[in-house]
Amino acid sequence: MHIANGIVNGQVSLAFAAVSAGALAFCVLRGRADLDDRLAPMAGLVAAFIFAVQMLNFQVLPGVSGHVLGGALAAALVGPWVGALCISTVLVVQCLLFADGGLTALGLNVFNMALLGTAAGYLAIAGLLRVLPRTPAGTAGAVFAASVVSVVVASQGFVLEYWLGGTTQLSLGTISLTMAGVHLLIGIGEGLIGATTVATVAKVRPDLVYALRRLRTPMTPAATAGAGAGAAA
Repeated sequence: MHIANGIVNGQVSLAFAAVSAGALAFCVLRGRADLDDRLAPMAGLVAAFIFAVQMLNFQVLPGVSGHVLGGALAAALVGPWVGALCISTVLVVQCLLFADGGLTALGLNVFNMALLGTAAGYLAIAGLLRVLPRTPAGTAGAVFAASVVSVVVASQGFVLEYWLGGTTQLSLGTISLTMAGVHLLIGIGEGLIGATTVATVAKVRPDLVYALRRLRTPMTPAATAGAGAGAAA
């Protein structure tokens, strides 16, 4: 979902660049607390994998491409803070070395794919794992659904940016429907990839899956009462 130069005007692009820079600085601060001897190498693998799959893209609208994003996958494996940093690194490398996405649109692309997409994916996974079993199959189901949500939400981030500062004469309704429809299909494909990847890792090394290590299932009232009785005894 890379945006080229000139699709969104300079003022809006600059504003989103500032927002993205501030959000990434916050991710760095929060991500430091998560990094350990398991998460650091996994972050490198996640970034490399997402870089590879994002190189396969196609044009959706003039100056806007469609491709796998990887936000839900990154959130499941390395968490939202480090996941956003992984995808941001990929976007910067793609922009500077491969001219994939405009330099003036880098803040827009980081906001949509690294920040919005990862946040939506993580929130969806966290919510689904409250009701789904915390097994490889249950986690895979959560990642699949979260991938669809993440990709569609990220696509609508571009719609918001275009509404604020679009420079072409395309209809906002047409853009929204086109982006949502195409990215719904992309999300299904990404969901299959992400679910398969996370399920495989969870079967072999569940301790490497951030969603299983850090997300805790809330205690039921009965369990809470039982814990209180045990403490009183």
